[in-house]
Amino acid sequence: MMLDRNRMRGAAALYLAAWNETDGPTRERILEQCWAAEGVYVDPIVEIRGGKALSAHISQIQEKRPGARLEFASDIDCHHNVLRFLWRLVLADGSKGDISVDFAEVAADGRLAKVAGFFGPPPTLEADFRARGSE
Repeated sequence: MMLDRNRMRGAAALYLAAWNETDGPTRERILEQCWAAEGVYVDPIVEIRGGKALSAHISQIQEKRPGARLEFASDIDCHHNVLRFLWRLVLADGSKGDISVDFAEVAADGRLAKVAGFFGPPPTLEADFRARGSE
């Protein structure tokens, strides 16, 4: 399924804007535009289904890091119905965290159906082989 690239990029931009929006009702309105009703968000810590649950999760993260925001660290790369982009956390004092990556699947209506987030740089090849050797 090939989707309009500009629409996909717009959904990703709105998604990141939702992470930066501190007003709950405004954030939920943003998510309604870019997040599928049963959209799934996963990262190494959580698995969340639905826009209201994602909004609540974002609120919890914001409470732990007042004044922090996310920013794109790459352009949005997309093809067919999938996309990826790099992002990073910027703390209130302006210091920047590690670059992380999100991969997303986009529904036929152009909204995000699933986002899988990975924090920080990928593991080194050497570490990956060591972990496999211990299984």
